[in-house]
Amino acid sequence: MNIVITGASKGIGKAAATAFAADNHELFLCARNEMALYNTVAELQVKYPDSIINAMVADVANKEDNKKFAEWILQKAGTADVLINNAGQFLPGSVYNEPEGLLEQMMAVNVYSAYQLTRQLLPAMMAAKQGHIFNLCSIASLQAYANGGSYSISKFALMGFSKNLREELKPYNIKVTAVYPGAVMTDSWGDFDNSKQRIMEANDIAAMIIAATKLSLQAVVEDIVIRPQLGDL
Repeated sequence: MNIVITGASKGIGKAAATAFAADNHELFLCARNEMALYNTVAELQVKYPDSIINAMVADVANKEDNKKFAEWILQKAGTADVLINNAGQFLPGSVYNEPEGLLEQMMAVNVYSAYQLTRQLLPAMMAAKQGHIFNLCSIASLQAYANGGSYSISKFALMGFSKNLREELKPYNIKVTAVYPGAVMTDSWGDFDNSKQRIMEANDIAAMIIAATKLSLQAVVEDIVIRPQLGDL
């Protein structure tokens, strides 16, 4: 399959890329950080030589970069079989005191990037009458919490996008899965000490995503809610 993953140089995106590479699929990856992205590509090529790894430096929150990434995918692959809208950013704050412009930034990174890339790849997927789209939402999409601010607003919006998209694409046999992870050990947690395994690993999320792609054509996992065993932090 042709697997498209945004924000693929680290965290959940890299874990998903690793899982699909291990299954010998062809990957189309992007990230903003050139060195991190191509280090990931080199690592995957060494570990999984039977998988084809394509990569392009792109900031999908930037509309022009997003368009170039989509055009590159369509030129090389024709269509996407799996699209994982993973690129995202977390910045804490409350509506009443967060910096001016934070909402616009969170919406651009967490919502518009997925909306724009999906729109550009959909015509080919609809013509093929197949495909699977994963949107990386958050438990912040399900429950408001203190200091969530614009991040939580953007994740609620991504959930709405996922639900609407699912209804629209049913006649085209395109599956849509919204993924709602709790705390995952990624860069967002900085130097958090996870030696006691209090929060999840990125591989946990990747395992659920790849499992959802292996169901029969008539079955879809609409929502994946996954939390640390001891609960949210």
